[in-house]
Amino acid sequence: MENGQKVNGSMQAVVRYDVGHVQEVIQQAHGELRHLLHQRSEIMKRIGTVKQTISGLANLFGDGVLNEELMELVDRKSSGRQPGFTKACRMILMQAGRAMNARDICDYFQQKMPALLARHKDPMASVTTVLNRLVEYGEAQAVLLNGRRAWRWVAEAPVEAPASAPSGEAGFISLA
Repeated sequence: MENGQKVNGSMQAVVRYDVGHVQEVIQQAHGELRHLLHQRSEIMKRIGTVKQTISGLANLFGDGVLNEELMELVDRKSSGRQPGFTKACRMILMQAGRAMNARDICDYFQQKMPALLARHKDPMASVTTVLNRLVEYGEAQAVLLNGRRAWRWVAEAPVEAPASAPSGEAGFISLA
């Protein structure tokens, strides 16, 4: 078949390359992409664990134990303005230490940062969108809490973590 010949009314390009070789390259790239995405997920879990540890220590001993750079890295530095919506959701979830649903986060915003929430036409939808994005980034995990969808900051499971949580609580499953 020549380039541009019509078959059943559609144009067909001439095949001038080894399809098997292209498939092999695609398979290798696919494998590498899956491996890199898995690595990213593991790194995000580790970052979550370290941030929670640092924040927990700052909660116990005060922010004075953290230097400027560390304050910024764990989202505790006060810049004089309210944090961005995604950053605020990330901070709320990270510091909660438990799974939260979108309503919980909206209620927190309403109490602590009402101006940030007021900028959104549908706050519940905005919060849900951000939380789902944090799941895509590997920073949060979607769980069921009392039969409803909730989100938890991703951190590596502690060594002494129980295999299952009591009824009504979100169970933590380590992917490690």
